[in-house]
Amino acid sequence: MSIRNNFDISAYLVVGPENSTGRPVVTIIKDAVEAGFTCIQIRSKIASAYEMIQLTHQAADVIAQAGKSDKVTLLVDDRLDVILAARKEGIKVDGIHVGQSDIPVNVCREYLGEDSIIGLSARTNELFEYIRTVDFSQVDYFGAGPLHKTQTKPDCGLDLDGKVVTRSFADISKLSKLSPIPIVVGGGVKLADIPELAQTGVDGFFVVSAVSDANDPKSAATELVKAWKLYKPNQSAK
Repeated sequence: MSIRNNFDISAYLVVGPENSTGRPVVTIIKDAVEAGFTCIQIRSKIASAYEMIQLTHQAADVIAQAGKSDKVTLLVDDRLDVILAARKEGIKVDGIHVGQSDIPVNVCREYLGEDSIIGLSARTNELFEYIRTVDFSQVDYFGAGPLHKTQTKPDCGLDLDGKVVTRSFADISKLSKLSPIPIVVGGGVKLADIPELAQTGVDGFFVVSAVSDANDPKSAATELVKAWKLYKPNQSAK
């Protein structure tokens, strides 16, 4: 079965050297995978291509050692070059996540092939109209938010006027109903948000600091996964 028909974004960690609070990135990834996270995205705006490839390799090894290569999705943010180089070295990378100003989705699909996952950050401006009209044929899921303002990514949710637009649970519920493809929501998401977020109909949550800044990342990751499973209604996949 193609991974595009069998991926899980319910518990999604975004991590890189900027937000590992001095810990090795690989140890945070290991904690998250062992805690039951289902998707790992390697993201960095400061790491070199070589460093990104090494991080991707380490993440793939951690996932493989946990026996979860077919269950945990490994993505890289923005860096098409890193994914192609990693795959050339035999590293299992499942796809890419891009923003509105990153490499176009059709280019990613051309280079990564049909059996790769492509995630896209939903447009902040005119969000609901965008979801209704965008060509989603090459996109496997949308990333949406922010739920709250976040220091991890201060430009998250900026509209055309440079203001941060946060999303209410009502917004997110509406978005879930409109979107024909899965949605993962993040931006300052904390454990206390999970019960209500899980009931909006979206397919998952993504976090950075809720795990990486925690005193005990594995415990924090475990609590997030437990809460999602507890409060998420049984729903058919989109």
